[in-house]
Amino acid sequence: MRSLLNTLLGWLGLAPPRLRCRRKVWNAGVVELERRTLNGGRESGAYLLGNHRPDGSREISEFVFYDDIDPAALATGIVTIRQIALPRLWEVCRSRGMGVVADVHVHPHGYGQSESDQANPVIPRVGHLALILPNFARGRPVPGSIGMYEFLGAGRWASHSSEGARFFKLEGR
Repeated sequence: MRSLLNTLLGWLGLAPPRLRCRRKVWNAGVVELERRTLNGGRESGAYLLGNHRPDGSREISEFVFYDDIDPAALATGIVTIRQIALPRLWEVCRSRGMGVVADVHVHPHGYGQSESDQANPVIPRVGHLALILPNFARGRPVPGSIGMYEFLGAGRWASHSSEGARFFKLEGR
């Protein structure tokens, strides 16, 4: 029912954003992603932990970086999620009382999904949201200048990149 209501509100331009994050949390996480690229020499990424809000949106509360969960995740220059990572991630989620609401990783240039991104969702669950930051996260990219994709299952994705802050809203300072 909530999905139908949000769809109708979306048509009217009144739907809540799908993702929310305090600007301070976002900026700190993006700065750290840029730092972890080692001066633009490799990709980096993070699981975005948080909770679902009563209005149906997801609130990002914390970045948990791939290489903190699995030190080998960035070893090849591109993000590689190994099987050992997910049990460790679920333990972090349990200990903090949160879940994965999205993931984010950086690309060297634009924010389009690569074939590898499309074929290998970080969390292969319908509805999972994946964000891609261009230029190794330099310049603190924000919604409207980042890739925002929703996994639909069976290798299919929907792009929400052009929706900017209507889809992903940064709040506060």
